[in-house]
Amino acid sequence: MKRLAVIGVRDGWSSRILQRAARERGCECALLETAGLSVELERGRVVSEGVVLNDLDAVIVKKLAGEYSPTHLQRLELLRVLNEAGVPVFSRPAAIAGVIDRLSCTATLAGAGIPLPPTVVTEDAAAAVAAVQRFGTAVLKPLFTSKARGMRLLEAGSESMEELAAFQREHPGVFYLQKLIELPGRDLGIVFLGGEYLASYARVAGAGSWNTTTADGGRYARCEPEPAVIELARRAQALFGLDFTCVDIAVTPTGPVVFEVSAFGGFRGLAETRDINAAELYVDYVLERIAD
Repeated sequence: MKRLAVIGVRDGWSSRILQRAARERGCECALLETAGLSVELERGRVVSEGVVLNDLDAVIVKKLAGEYSPTHLQRLELLRVLNEAGVPVFSRPAAIAGVIDRLSCTATLAGAGIPLPPTVVTEDAAAAVAAVQRFGTAVLKPLFTSKARGMRLLEAGSESMEELAAFQREHPGVFYLQKLIELPGRDLGIVFLGGEYLASYARVAGAGSWNTTTADGGRYARCEPEPAVIELARRAQALFGLDFTCVDIAVTPTGPVVFEVSAFGGFRGLAETRDINAAELYVDYVLERIAD
C-alpha cells in the first residue's frame, strides 16, 4: 500500500476529492495543512499532525492556504527540505514558489517573450500614478492573491495617489499595475498535467463585473480554444515545470495574453464543463511516477 499525503485545506473541495481519489486507489492518504508543518533541519525530518512525511511515498500539494501571503513561501521551504530528503513532492516546492509570487511569475513570463497585459511594477508612487494615467484604467494587484481578492480598479484622475497610499498600507511593498484588458466577456483556463495538455474551460463574467472570477459572480463554460492559444499556454507553463497547472489567458482583439500560470487551479472548471475528474487523473499520474 502506498502512503501519500495531500497538502491542502481541510474543508476545501479540491483537497478532499484528491484525498478521496487516493484512498479509492488503495492508498493510505492524510490531508494536512501547511500551518502544521515542522522541520528538524539537522535530521531533515518533516512532521505534521503526528505524520512523519519522510515515511511517505509522495506528497501532493493542492493548496497552501485559503488565501496567500509571503508566509507561504516560507512554508514551501519546509516542503523543499522534504523533497531534498528524497520524498517526491508534486509539484516541486521551487516550481510552486515561482508562480504563487505574482511578480516572480510575471517576470519569468515576460523574460521568455510570453505576451502579457501592459504591466508596471514600482515602489515609486509617482511612477505608479503615471502608469494609471497612461493605462486609463489599471488593475492594482497584490503579489499574493487568488480569485481577484484584494484587486482594485484605478481610474486615471486626481484620486489615484490616495488610493495607492491606502493600498500600500494594506499591502506593503511594490505596486503591481496592469492595464485593464477589454475582455470578450470571458477568459480561459487551459489545464496541463505533467506538461501535457488536458482540457480547457472558460470563465464567463457575471453581470456588471470587471473580472470573470467565480468569487465575483462568474461562471464556468465549455470552450475549445484555437490551437495557437493552447500552444501559447503550453509555452507559458513549460517555464515552471509544474505537475498540474492551469494557464489563465484572455483572447483580445489584438491577440491572446497570459494573465498567470497557477499551481493549483483547474479542478472545478474541468468538472463542471468537461465532466473530467482532475483529482483522479492527478493521483494516477503521481502513482505512475513513483512506481517508475
